[in-house]
Amino acid sequence: MKSILTGPQLAITIKRLAHQILENNIDLENTVLIGLQPRGIYLSDQVVTEIKKELSADKVKYGKLDITFYRDDVRNEIRIANHTDIPFSIEGKKVVLIDDVLYTGRTIRAALDALLDFGRPEKVELCVLIDRRFSRQFPIQPDYTGKSIDSIISQKVRVFWKEKDGKEEVVILD
Repeated sequence: MKSILTGPQLAITIKRLAHQILENNIDLENTVLIGLQPRGIYLSDQVVTEIKKELSADKVKYGKLDITFYRDDVRNEIRIANHTDIPFSIEGKKVVLIDDVLYTGRTIRAALDALLDFGRPEKVELCVLIDRRFSRQFPIQPDYTGKSIDSIISQKVRVFWKEKDGKEEVVILD
């Protein structure tokens, strides 16, 4: 197990991602933020908290999207669905999808399919904490990246969140 981001580094990275989103979407007037279930919401909750330090909370439209039944790689397994909560229209809006690790791109492809059930966005951007650059199966690239890493297929990237795991850290497992 090798540490990629320690707790303090993770906090700084999350602040940077929040500020980069604000840089490109100054007042979030036509922008919505959507965290991907299950583990992307830990990142999105923290990014949204940082954004709310800069803007009033009523300007921040934040939802959570479960893509379980849109995935193409888990059809033979029984899955428990997570909760989708998107209490606003995404029609004609810029959507910033937020997830913890971008690996093959299958999760994001499924999220794009799921989003269409909520309307047709004007544009979709992607914010990820970790980009595993050379493992993509779909032509998907993040717009906002916490850290890019090079890893081999046999390695796993694990993000630990205080709310779920009792600590905050990103590690690579061999």
